[in-house]
Amino acid sequence: MPTENKSCAAGVTLRANRVYVAGPMTGIADFNYPAFNAVADQLRAQGYEVENPADHGVVEGAQWADYMAYDLTRLGLCGMIALLPDWEHSKGARLEVLIAERLGMKILKAHELLNR
Repeated sequence: MPTENKSCAAGVTLRANRVYVAGPMTGIADFNYPAFNAVADQLRAQGYEVENPADHGVVEGAQWADYMAYDLTRLGLCGMIALLPDWEHSKGARLEVLIAERLGMKILKAHELLNR
């Protein structure tokens, strides 16, 4: 069950109920968007706020680093990260998990979070 947001000094908000979805995209048909979107929809149905990297779609001229720079700003708004299958084979997802670890975020496999 999602928890409430808590405000701290200087306007910082801890987003305990905001989830970032991470997983492989590069080299997968449709950039794995169907898997990202399915998990995001299920999490939203359970009351979570979701940051889904698939939401921005394909941006003409954008490179991997452009997507990562943007997505990392979204990750920083979350209290937990939900991992799609095979995330460990993605250099982007591995970077996101490293940052989530350093920020003290909850790190869960997506199916575990959905089955809570």
